[in-house]
Amino acid sequence: MGMLEVESLGISFGGLRAVDSFSVNIEKNELYGLIGPNGAGKTTIFNLLTGVYQPDSGFVKLDGQNLKGKSCVEINKAGIARTFQNIRLFSQLSVLDNVKAGLHNHHRYSTLEGILRLPNFRKKEAEMDERGMELLDVFGLAPYADVTASNLPYGMQRKLEIARAMATDPKLLLLDEPAAGMNPNETAELMDTIRLVRDRFDMTILLIEHDMRLVSGICERLTVLNFGRTLKQGPTAEVLNDPEVIKAYLGD
Repeated sequence: MGMLEVESLGISFGGLRAVDSFSVNIEKNELYGLIGPNGAGKTTIFNLLTGVYQPDSGFVKLDGQNLKGKSCVEINKAGIARTFQNIRLFSQLSVLDNVKAGLHNHHRYSTLEGILRLPNFRKKEAEMDERGMELLDVFGLAPYADVTASNLPYGMQRKLEIARAMATDPKLLLLDEPAAGMNPNETAELMDTIRLVRDRFDMTILLIEHDMRLVSGICERLTVLNFGRTLKQGPTAEVLNDPEVIKAYLGD
C-alpha cells in the first residue's frame, strides 16, 4: 500500500474529458513528478486530489484512507497540503503569521478566548510562535519573521509558501510548478529545499513542473500526461528519453 493510491480517476467539464482513467501509486517518502504539455490536465489532478473538484469516477486513498466525497478542509486535515503555481501568501501579514495560519489545524482556541485573550489563547499563541519559528528556521527564514510577506524576494516567497503548507503537518505535499518564474540560482536553491523537506520531515512529495533540469535532478519516478490521459509512467530517466514523451513536448 502506497502513501497515495489513485485508481481510474476521471472528470469531465461539459463534453470535455479533462482527466481520464488516471492511476498512480506513490510510496512513502518518494519524490514523484507529474509532467506534460500545457493543458494536459496536471493542475486538474491536483484539484481532484485536494477536493476542489469531485471526480466523476475512480478513487483517491491517502495512507489507506478513502478521500472520496471529502471537502478541501477535510482532505487537508487528513494530510494533503499544496502550494500553487501563482504564489498565494497572505501578502500583508508577516512571515511568521503566514506560517501560523497553517498551524491552526492543530492549535485551537475559541472566538471568545481570542477576543478576551484568556489563558488558553495566550498558551496556544505561544505554542504557535515557537513552532512557527522552528519551521522558519528550517527554511532559513527565521531572520525575516517580522517582515511583511510581500516584501520578501520571489525565491523566499516560494519557500514561505512551502513552510506554510508544512505547518499543516501533511503526509503528502503537492507542489504546483514551484520553480515557475525562478532564475537558475533560485531553482538550484529550490531543489535543495525540496530535498530538505523530504529528508527532514520524512515527506512524500508530488510535484508538477516544466523545468526538466529540476525534474531530472530530484524526481525518482514520473507520470507524463497528454490530453488528460497517462502517456508514460516509470523511472525518471527512462520516461524522459521515451520517444513518445519527446514527441508530446516537441511535436513531430
